[in-house]
Amino acid sequence: MNRSIFSELYNKAFRSGNPLFLFIGINIIVFIAINVFTLGEFLSGGQGAGAKWLLKHLSVPAYYEELPFKFWTIITYMFVQRDFFHILFNMLWLYWMGRIFMDFLNKKQFIFIYISGGITGALLYLLAYNTIPVFMSSASNSILLGASASVMAIVVGTATLVPDYTIRLMFFGNVKLKYLALAYFFLDIIGMGGGNPGGSISHIGGALMGFIFIKQLQNGNDLSKLFDKKSKLKVVKPTSARAPKNDFTDQAVIDSILDKISKSGYDSLSKAEKEQLFKASKK
Repeated sequence: MNRSIFSELYNKAFRSGNPLFLFIGINIIVFIAINVFTLGEFLSGGQGAGAKWLLKHLSVPAYYEELPFKFWTIITYMFVQRDFFHILFNMLWLYWMGRIFMDFLNKKQFIFIYISGGITGALLYLLAYNTIPVFMSSASNSILLGASASVMAIVVGTATLVPDYTIRLMFFGNVKLKYLALAYFFLDIIGMGGGNPGGSISHIGGALMGFIFIKQLQNGNDLSKLFDKKSKLKVVKPTSARAPKNDFTDQAVIDSILDKISKSGYDSLSKAEKEQLFKASKK
């Protein structure tokens, strides 16, 4: 039975073709590997030097002159968590928001916003720690790790796409995504003066990337297509042959659809309602 459960989880993460489960799986495997390595080093009488070396070479260094020698860390850091609650909350938010994101957009867009959100968060972190005096003094011994910037990009991107989508939170009841995203963004702004300023700065970078991506998408510019191979041959249909398009969207209908989602879930929508909500999100 245990083997069956493990096999099912493995297939869901690495064979389902869903990048949400793939990224969660990678984060969890890296977390387990690092902690097993740390435990083995401890039991063998080590002082943890090996674990510190491993984390240092998977995390983004704050000092910009070190980055060319650890260029891969701008990608690897967004899959590395050291503490249990760090990975727990990151993966829970990634799962919750990622499910909503994937209901409206595609796999390539999810992958792009996760990776680009993480990169933007790392670049903003590097910029702050090498230009702002209060952070420059600690740049030589600071590192950035965790999926938080990428997760923040997914959260803000989803809230920008469907701002009135409602979820139920313990102690708070029903909360619209736009208010949830604004609250987290505000907490990161004031968090720059707290005990983890680098993390808060990277979250802000991820949030900005998520917001920009969706706004560009709604304007007809899908940034995830930047690396697509462009065809040299383009077929353009005559304007007269196009069917008339109705751009009118009744806000009352959209609100009723969102209310239906909050009460019965996204799966309760009809195909026509899903299409109408998606079209409204692109306006």
